[in-house]
Amino acid sequence: MSEALTSDTPARSPLWERLARNADGILEQIAREYGVSTFDAVEALPVEHRAIVPGSAFEKILAALTSWGSVVFIVHTPDIVLECEGPIPPGSVGRGYFNLHGDSPIGGHIKSENCTSIAFVMRPFMGRESRSIQFFNAAGEAMFKIFVRRDEKRELVGDQVKLFDALKAELAA
Repeated sequence: MSEALTSDTPARSPLWERLARNADGILEQIAREYGVSTFDAVEALPVEHRAIVPGSAFEKILAALTSWGSVVFIVHTPDIVLECEGPIPPGSVGRGYFNLHGDSPIGGHIKSENCTSIAFVMRPFMGRESRSIQFFNAAGEAMFKIFVRRDEKRELVGDQVKLFDALKAELAA
């Protein structure tokens, strides 16, 4: 998608305008209000608030995340927003899944081949700076999201911000 609105994106124009004025808010809710997928809402964020890489970077990103320490892992469906804090354990592909192994509250089996796009999102959320890596399927819905953690003062953990920015710069170049 081009960064500028084109004549073939008139339905997105109000969404792009809304997010240019204010990038804050729950992306899934914003997407529903405009009748688009969550990925469409992320794609409509101003370019300074997002960098999109192909889903083929899935394993590389998950491997990098194993060194970040405790993060916030979120699965957001229409029925639940499930948040789990812990380190991302190492994983490997087997039996059609990317299997997370290790001593962490974060574990399970991810159908990584369904991941078509990954977005590095840097935007305000509830009035505070946030950074997340969001994994999307072909329907444009988030499979899961990983957020940079906050400290006791509710500020982003500085070391994780540096790791996020470096990984984004490496993959989105």
